[in-house]
Amino acid sequence: MIKALKIVQSLLLTGFGALSVFMTLSVIFDWFGIREKEGNYVLFIVYTNLICGLIYLYAAFINWKKQQNSFYVLAAATTILIVAFIALQVYASNGGIHEVKTINAMLFRIGFTTFLTAISFFILKKSNQHNPLKQ
Repeated sequence: MIKALKIVQSLLLTGFGALSVFMTLSVIFDWFGIREKEGNYVLFIVYTNLICGLIYLYAAFINWKKQQNSFYVLAAATTILIVAFIALQVYASNGGIHEVKTINAMLFRIGFTTFLTAISFFILKKSNQHNPLKQ
């Protein structure tokens, strides 16, 4: 079960990470006219999503090597997203121009990353139970 969970987690991380990197770079470099479609995007949120997309790809890679590192990397991504979301709320409350979809997307990303972090934590705990040398 742990192996199947790692595979599913890695596929989710790879897919979401690749999509995140592609979409954020598309906004930054205005590929395929995506910047215009995004409307009033918030640049620091775009960069936050790029950083987290790269973290997802890195976590997918190390997921196969050292599961415990995957947990710590994803916990860092969750923290980054929460801090950026708080900053977004401050920005919005001070009259910063933004889209409502940005707030909803950040809430989704925080929930998704928290979910993947919880999976990593579960796998880490199960791995440590089966290997007494890791305790």
